[in-house]
Amino acid sequence: MTTRPGGEPTVRDIFTPPRGGPTVLRILLGAQLRQLREVSGISREDAGYAIRASDSKISRLELGRVGFKERDVADLLTLYGVTDQRTRDHLLSLAVQANAPGWWHSYADVMPTWFEVYVGLEEAAARIRAYEVQFVPGLFQTEDYARAVTGLGHPDASHEEIEQRVSLRMTRQRLITAPAPPQVWAVVDEAALRRPLGGAEIMREQLRHLVEVTALPNVTLQVVPFAHGGHAAAGGPFSILRFAESDLSDVVYLEQLTSALYLDKREDVDRYLAVMERLCLEAEPVGATADILKRILDEL
Repeated sequence: MTTRPGGEPTVRDIFTPPRGGPTVLRILLGAQLRQLREVSGISREDAGYAIRASDSKISRLELGRVGFKERDVADLLTLYGVTDQRTRDHLLSLAVQANAPGWWHSYADVMPTWFEVYVGLEEAAARIRAYEVQFVPGLFQTEDYARAVTGLGHPDASHEEIEQRVSLRMTRQRLITAPAPPQVWAVVDEAALRRPLGGAEIMREQLRHLVEVTALPNVTLQVVPFAHGGHAAAGGPFSILRFAESDLSDVVYLEQLTSALYLDKREDVDRYLAVMERLCLEAEPVGATADILKRILDEL
């Protein structure tokens, strides 16, 4: 954030929308509006009054958790002293783009809103680090393995619903082979590789697929062996997303049975990063992964 010589606050330009669609655009626009408000010395209460809303709505807007109305954005820009037409047009254009549905909108019938946020962030991430205890990471799952996992989590779902959920997971996987894909580094407990979900043949196919996936230059996989005993991530699986955009802080994602937690406070993120670093040190070296996968495959 800077201020023009005449005193008017300005924002950095975002002329190339980042990967991730509306989810990320909402967060970026919210961050810009928060910076403009703070530079202008205006409280959330006064900002809310200006758009006929509460201070809590301003908080949600600034965090990118709700959609934007063009009129509200225009009124806030006026309140914050932004009169430069180029800046106004740019931010109003972002507001329109932020309200457009992402590709995952077609899966809204099987995707809860708390997971919708994750899919958008995943699309935008430059680096994804994950630890898994029970399952192969979703981005690495075969279709049959994903079907078995989905059936466990949704035992009463219809065949059509299961197939829709599997289709969502397969579509997400396009990310790792897309142009300029994110770097994905996963640490997986050995138990996840030995549990034959869907049967031995499906698990063999899954292990063969992992051998192929880990040959990609942007994918790294490490295995925490049974022999290691306890390890740093005793609390369970988690993911850490890092973004190229400076306005987007790292996010730790913790999925629960019916909801999820998104942690972006620096102290929380740093703690999970430290755990991830210890996991990488405790796991088998990256160079051993292919041999481990082949050995487990031979034993099935």
